[in-house]
Amino acid sequence: MNQMKEKYKRLALIVDALVLLTWETSTFGIIWINFYNDRMQFAFFQKGNWLLFGLYLVILYVFSKVYKGLKIGSHKTGDIIVSQVLATFCTNVITYFQISLIARQMLSPVPLLFGMIFQVLVIVIWAKVSGYIIRNLYPAKNLVVIYGLEAPARNLVSKLSTRTDKYNIVEMISVDEGFRYITSRIMEFDGVAICDTPNEIRNDILKFCFKNSIRTYLVPKISDIIVRGGDTMELFDTPLILSKNYGLGIEQRVIKRAFDIFLSSIGIIIASPFMLATAIAIKLCDKGPVLYKQERLTIGGKVFKLLKFRSMVVNAESDGVARLASSNDSRVTPVGKIIRKIRFDELPQLFNIFKGDMSVVGPRPERPEISEQYEKEMPEFSFRLKVKAGLTGNAQVVGKYNTTPYDKLKLDLMYIERYSIAKDILLILKTVKIIFMPDESTEGIKEGYITPIQKGESKTDTKKEKEEIK
Repeated sequence: MNQMKEKYKRLALIVDALVLLTWETSTFGIIWINFYNDRMQFAFFQKGNWLLFGLYLVILYVFSKVYKGLKIGSHKTGDIIVSQVLATFCTNVITYFQISLIARQMLSPVPLLFGMIFQVLVIVIWAKVSGYIIRNLYPAKNLVVIYGLEAPARNLVSKLSTRTDKYNIVEMISVDEGFRYITSRIMEFDGVAICDTPNEIRNDILKFCFKNSIRTYLVPKISDIIVRGGDTMELFDTPLILSKNYGLGIEQRVIKRAFDIFLSSIGIIIASPFMLATAIAIKLCDKGPVLYKQERLTIGGKVFKLLKFRSMVVNAESDGVARLASSNDSRVTPVGKIIRKIRFDELPQLFNIFKGDMSVVGPRPERPEISEQYEKEMPEFSFRLKVKAGLTGNAQVVGKYNTTPYDKLKLDLMYIERYSIAKDILLILKTVKIIFMPDESTEGIKEGYITPIQKGESKTDTKKEKEEIK
């Protein structure tokens, strides 16, 4: 696919998104004019109406960007529909309170609810029709995978192959074939995926692709993520990249702690009825204890007692072996299956956050025994402990329950190295979406595994990196 065609694709996607946003905003406009404007103490006129419509459009666009509801051609159709419906719902909730404040009374939400039903129908039609058109106008890109070791490359290919509408893996080439052969083949494809290659040849391939404007997908190493999070500076006439490597600054920690106290307090109040109902259901299920306390690690390797609603049978680890839940795990109770699916088992951790053991956003707290197993394979796994463990985070939102530890580590480091309070808010909003799409994110590890790194399933390339540098 040439660059000009790619530019036209971007333009087509922008126009396509504008069509949907305008359609949804027009629906709100009709509802406003026919049901709400006359109920205002002072009715809006032309300029006031346009200002309100513009504000609705901006809010809708922001939530659509947060939940990636406009990513036609990049995400699955079902994902697009759920994302945009959630964005529309959030926009309508905010708009309802907004117009109620203007009216100085709580207005009936019924007109907005009927409008929401129509908007959902529009979203479904738009997602299916636009997705069909985009897939036909811009078919899957033909990719070549350049790899150092075959096992990680096969893992990458299997993931890319789940999106045959986007990626078509035509060929895999080992770096052993040599730079000259690799570059002669690259020009025949739409893009290149580089996975687990020695640093020297990887850099040469990257420069070649940059020179020839070839789309490149790169599986990053830990060192790449650390450098990516650094600050650029110039010392005299020499460009430098500064990586401070000490986690969050003191002002960031203070703001983050205040944010945690505020959100956990509100969360405890709102979630109290759900926690009470969950506790009753667990007790009625098998008469066992409601809460489950487990040792986990947080900042600096500190051990704390993590609180969860019990979702497994009592004494689930009576053999003394620490293990993650597997797919169709017989230890999970009937109530446990439900609360794990909707994430209600995590709600008691709001008290851990309020106490200060955890943060709302951060790396998922691991058990000391499992963390020790991971660190035998990759000592860098302890890098996650530069910040407090979190209820949600980059690895929890982007990854799955059975995502390999090395990938989780890289996702967590991406969060730590580029931390901001805005990033926390964004991840919290994305977590809401995960609740509505739990199937993949709560998928267990394979049967018979204790952790995802067993049986050669996925091992770190940390040792390989060291060998490559030599």
